[in-house]
Amino acid sequence: MSTRGAKTDRICRLSTDDSGRANMIARGSKEGWTVAGQGLASLTRSTTLRERALVALRTAITTGQYRPGDHLGEVEIAEHLSVSRGTVREALRHLQQEGLVTAGARGMLRVSRLTPTEVRELFQVREALEGLAVAQIIASPRRQEAAEALREALEKLHDAFESGADLTAKVEADLGFHLLLCELSGNSILLKTWRQLEGPMRVVIMSAAGDRRDVAMSATSHSPIADAIARGDATAAQEILHRHMTSAIEQLGIEHEGTRETS
Repeated sequence: MSTRGAKTDRICRLSTDDSGRANMIARGSKEGWTVAGQGLASLTRSTTLRERALVALRTAITTGQYRPGDHLGEVEIAEHLSVSRGTVREALRHLQQEGLVTAGARGMLRVSRLTPTEVRELFQVREALEGLAVAQIIASPRRQEAAEALREALEKLHDAFESGADLTAKVEADLGFHLLLCELSGNSILLKTWRQLEGPMRVVIMSAAGDRRDVAMSATSHSPIADAIARGDATAAQEILHRHMTSAIEQLGIEHEGTRETS
């Protein structure tokens, strides 16, 4: 199999609903991702073609269809999406701004590959943002209501693992808990900043070893955060969040990689 064929085997297509939002469907479905070999399917022409191309490429990256370091060729992508190279170029430029795509030698675009140091820094910034979110939730008169909402999110995370859902559903449920944490803070700038980290974080999680990744995403590792918020114990909540992030780094194998990096 050619290099190009091997790559397109890993690329999936998106179906879009009437509102133009991208919905990822199970592999093998007539309306979902294609079977191996077909790659990204053509997109229906519309006034939001660039946005839909952007969604398709972003999802292909954050769900692991493109892996860190993979080359993103304008010609190949334009062919699979049946759009112009200019449309693809604009979408890739936007993904560069999101940190998902990096320009390498001779301007060649590739899926970003974060170094172990960058990944640790990413978790540190997440911890700072979510720690602030926890503090603001606890200071809010709606603390108990927020704690219940977080527990509902934990139920969804637990169900994703118990039902044997695919990796994408597990990642959605895991990050959904942390996203809700930021939303419940009521701090719009905090939420916007966290969303800017979401793409790279998805890539990191999708690239990690499966068994250790599941430990990091488990509902058990998240529930003490909601419990501390319900008690109104800001100190405990901050400490639990710190341990959660530290454990996530360890479970994802980042510390081990960092040791190799500096050796």
